[in-house]
Order: sequence, then C-alpha cells, then structure tokens
Amino acid sequence: MKKRSIAALTAALTVAPLLMAGAPGQRAVAADSGTDGPSSPTESTLLRGVDLETVTIPELQARMKRGSLTSSELTLSYLRRIKAVDPKINAVLRTSPTALRQAAASDVRHRLGKVRGPLDGIPVLLKDNVNTRDMPTTAGSLALAGSPPATDADLVARLRAAGAVILGKANLSEWANFRAAKPTSGWSAVGGQTNNPYVLDRNPCGSSSGSAAALAASLAQVAIGTETDGSIVCPAGMNGVVGHKPSLGLVSRSGVVPISAEQDTAGPMARNVVDTAITLSVLSGHDATGAHGAFGPTDAATRPDGLRGKRIGLWRLPSLGAEVDALMTRTAARLRAAGAQVVEVTPPYQDRLADLEFPALLSEFRRDIDTYLSTRNGPRDLAGLIEFNRTHPAERTCFAGQELFEQALVAPPTTDPRYRAMRAELKNLSRRSIDETMAAHDLDAIASPANPPAWTTDCARGDNDVIPSSTPAAVAGYPSLSVPAGFVGELPVGLLLMAGDHQDAGLLSLGAAVEQRLDAWRAPRYLPSVTPDTTR
Repeated sequence: MKKRSIAALTAALTVAPLLMAGAPGQRAVAADSGTDGPSSPTESTLLRGVDLETVTIPELQARMKRGSLTSSELTLSYLRRIKAVDPKINAVLRTSPTALRQAAASDVRHRLGKVRGPLDGIPVLLKDNVNTRDMPTTAGSLALAGSPPATDADLVARLRAAGAVILGKANLSEWANFRAAKPTSGWSAVGGQTNNPYVLDRNPCGSSSGSAAALAASLAQVAIGTETDGSIVCPAGMNGVVGHKPSLGLVSRSGVVPISAEQDTAGPMARNVVDTAITLSVLSGHDATGAHGAFGPTDAATRPDGLRGKRIGLWRLPSLGAEVDALMTRTAARLRAAGAQVVEVTPPYQDRLADLEFPALLSEFRRDIDTYLSTRNGPRDLAGLIEFNRTHPAERTCFAGQELFEQALVAPPTTDPRYRAMRAELKNLSRRSIDETMAAHDLDAIASPANPPAWTTDCARGDNDVIPSSTPAAVAGYPSLSVPAGFVGELPVGLLLMAGDHQDAGLLSLGAAVEQRLDAWRAPRYLPSVTPDTTR
C-alpha cells in the first residue's frame, strides 16, 4: 500500500459528503424544517431537520456556515440527550460546565468567518484517562478523583485550538482494564457499569467503553478513546461504531494515563469513517485542507467502485464463534461483489506474541504509571495505588482483585536485559506478522472480526474477551480500524482492518469504502435483554 498524507485523505473524505448533502442516500441530511421531530422514548435525535444519528461533520459545518444551525444548538441537543438517554447506559461521567460557552464562542467565529477548522463547534467526549485542566481525570479510580490535573493533555490542547467543544468525560474500564486478572469491562469505581446500548445487560467491551457506548447512543458527535491492545477497536465493534487506533506516535500520549509507552495511543471514535478521519487530522496535527489546498472527491472511499482491485486478507478467527465466522463469510462475499479480491490468511507468530506481551506490559506499566502519578495529587506510585485499593471498599464493589498491579510491582525493571529481549522480540515478530502476510499476498490490508457478540455483564465472572485480532497491530505500533460489519442477532460485530506502519490514511480510505459497501450500521434499541442467550 502506498503512503498517502492524512491531510489529503481527510480533505477527500470531507468534500464528498458536502457534495452529497441534501441528496437521497444513506448519509443525506433531511431538509431544513426549523423544528425538532417528534420525541422518541429515548429523546429525539432530530435537530432542525438534522438526524444526529447519521449526520457527518462536513454536513454540520455546511449548515453552520450558512446559518441554519449553530454550535450552541448542537451542543445543547447533545446535553439534553445525555440527560434523557444516558441513565440507560451510564456512559458519561460528567459534562463540562463550560460546554455552552465554548459553543457560543464557536458561533461567533462562524459568524465572523474565522472558523478554525472542521472540528470548530463540534462536541467531543473524552475518555476519562485523558487529562483536562478544568475537569477531573480519574482513570475510573477514586484515587484520582480529587483536583483536576494542572494542564490539559496535548491532544486536548489540539482539540481546543481547533475550536472543538469539549463536551465532557466518558466512563471507562478502571485503569484501562489493567488492574485485575478478571475485570469487568465498562466498570469503574468512579462511574459504575457502562451498558451496551443495543442490549443493556450485555457488555460494551473495554476499556474505551463509555466513549463507544456514548457514540452508539448519539450522545456526542465524536469521542476520544485510548488503546494498548484492543481498547479502541473492540468497544467500537461491540457498540456498532467506528474506532481508529493510530500508528504509534502519530497522536501525542502526553497527559494520558499510561499502561505502556511502547503500545499506548489515543485515537478517534465516531459513527462514521469521515468523522473519524477528520478528528485524526486534528489529533495528529495535520491540516485537513492539505498543504496545497482542498482535494476533490477522487479518493477510493468516495467512488462507487472504491473497492475494485483492492486486495484484502481475511483472518477468520473461528474461535470467536460460528455466527461471527458466518458473518465474515457474508462480509467477504459483499466485498468481492464490489470488486475487491479477498484471500484467506493466517498471520504468523501469534502464539509467541501472546506469551511475551503481558510480561513486557507489566514492566512498562510499573515504569510509566509511577511517572504519571508523580504529576498528580493522590498516591504517588504503584505501591501507593495498591494500598489505596486495599483501604477503600468502594474500589472492590464489582471485583476485588488487583493482581496485575501486584505483579507489575515485582516485575523486572525496563533496564533488565530479560525485559529488553522480550520487547525487542515482540516488536520484531509483531511487525513481521503483518509485513510478511501483506507482502506474501500483495495486500492492501488484513481484515478480521473485531469482537464476538457482547457477553452478559457479570461482576462475579468477569469478561469473556480473549480476542486476538487486535494484538498484531497493537504490539507493532501499526494502525488498525474497526468498522461495523453486521449483527449476530441484536449484537453488533465490527470488521477490523490493519495495515503497515503509518499507513493510517490508506487504511481510513479503505475503511470508508468498506463502510459504504457493507452499510451495516443501525441505531440501538436499548433492549433490556435478549433470548436465547448468545453468551459465549
């Protein structure tokens, strides 16, 4: 796959929805009516003729430019939906007390023609392990629930500079699921349990649980998640939205509660690939208009034949269940019908990666969490966190364990030759697993299921989430992207796409074409439960 600039891709993806706005089609915006539509049992998603469930950022910006919609109206509508809908899913920890002031400032810029970019006036939710100077940043733990950090994370500073409205903070799996041996994804002592909007007794996957569930419920236009291994792409797949794990280093991790500097990254999540790509352009610092001005909609993602000639390797992973495997068969058939060539592949070295990754992360977590905690009020190191959990019963109301903390405390330091050998082998084998597979079959991307159907949430049992598809790209530091593939009954399943180092733009382009072809998204129905039980 040839390297292409994120700026060029984003511009191409941005122009196409503007050309199609108002025309019949999946993402078309309804004509202006000046009034909201009738309220549904979960609060209307209509705002002045705009359907929040399907509208894209370019369509919103077009309306704000001509004055038929304001950021203040958009932000207030999302705040009202959070109040009405979030009690069902418990995805939003807090909203920003300045959100409407931020929106009003954006409205002034729009009126004066001084818009800062495609995210100006767009409401964004942040996972609550991303530092904000004006709101608590807790990683879901009561240990950090005191005063906010002194400064914003670098990515938050970029969002503010771009004019985005920081709407609030989303719940997450406490400590990004790196505390207990058998955690329950979507639970934190600060926020309680986040539910899957499609079926409320099912799990949202972790650790960017609140970010994904909030997007599925249309509680924000975009959200920020973080991933060490699977924590963006699994929640995205399980909640029927789009999630992009960028190449390592493309987005600054400064001011983000860490697990491992060798694998951690923040990334954009949205209900469509267009909004995901636009948000990445801001997070990564690439101008969405490109160095040479706007690009026309010539990208593969915006053409009806955008998949023609693309070569995709399908990694089936039948261990995720017969229903998921059947969905992958149907997905491959639809991609082939659109002109793609789909070949079955099995990336090598997966057993060895599974053996090495966890012990390496233990050493890295000890180093990196101690560094982060030294910047915050509360426990100053990992030993202090362990003692905090022992003495605060509220930290043990869903699961009591902190085995990962305890193992990290005695893990070899990152200066130990044994650790260095592990990380060097991990980097080598993970990159080879993708590079060799793509070269052998001349692929544009490798595809696999992002998740099984959501399991029933159960604090006593913990998660049922051995999902190997995210590991190669996560360990290699390569990009991956989850787009909706379809459903097993009422439960969404994502298609995970991965490619080589810093091939983010090409992967997003391909993902947009796949999204357009599969057309698999549908709004959640907030069902309390489903039968028969499809828990794996």
